[in-house]
Amino acid sequence: MEPLQRDPYLWQKAKSRAKFQSHLFTYLWVNALLWAIWALTDRHHTGEIPWPIWSTAFWGVGVLLSGLAAYGYGGLSREQRTQREYERLARERGVADPLDKYR
Repeated sequence: MEPLQRDPYLWQKAKSRAKFQSHLFTYLWVNALLWAIWALTDRHHTGEIPWPIWSTAFWGVGVLLSGLAAYGYGGLSREQRTQREYERLARERGVADPLDKYR
């Protein structure tokens, strides 16, 4: 049987996205459980901020940043943004891109 040939870049991206999906799933379930506990026990305290808001908000920021890292910001991965920035800097300096002859 032949060993499976994987593109290292795509494999790393797939692992990153799978890790994010797992993180998102855990976030949703744990926060749903915390909000259910709050609703069944402490909701009669009026005028107070519900305590699960803190885990939802701060952990949510972490999940958001993890998702942006896994799927890219604005549809562009870090590598694509790096390539665009390099091309912009090269144009500013008047440096020819050696890969232009292959495009």
